[in-house]
Amino acid sequence: MSATDLIAAILRQEQALVFPSFNEFSAHEIGEAIRTEALARLAPVVIEIRTAARKLYFAALPGSSGDNDNWAHRKAATALRCHASSLRVGLQLKEKGRAAWPDAALDPKEFSDHGGAFPVTVAGTGVIGAICVSGLPSRDDHELITGVLAERLGVKGMALPA
Repeated sequence: MSATDLIAAILRQEQALVFPSFNEFSAHEIGEAIRTEALARLAPVVIEIRTAARKLYFAALPGSSGDNDNWAHRKAATALRCHASSLRVGLQLKEKGRAAWPDAALDPKEFSDHGGAFPVTVAGTGVIGAICVSGLPSRDDHELITGVLAERLGVKGMALPA
């Protein structure tokens, strides 16, 4: 699969995985669903759901570390700033031969262009937050989020092609 095809598939996910509404209760429900799936996989991850102003949900599973917390925060910053999943941001930069820093002005101390942050988009409003997973390889972090969102939102056919 080409990077262009993967970027297009991620963009389809971002356009399809949209919430009718989202609040603190939604964040807890989605966070717990991701946590349940991660526990079933024995995934050593940190899960964070946040707006630009504050964390709405956080969980650190066995085997995760403070580094995962830092990565999640930086991935969330990327999704919130770019209104795109951190995986797509990284792939698009790489495809253009650019780097997050300095080309895209994404300081690596504050932002990460690795997969694992997905924008929380509300219909009629836009991006209001980010859902992050950190602890697995980039694509696996991304797919843990999108798999749970697709199931919760009742959207079929959202898995990324192999």
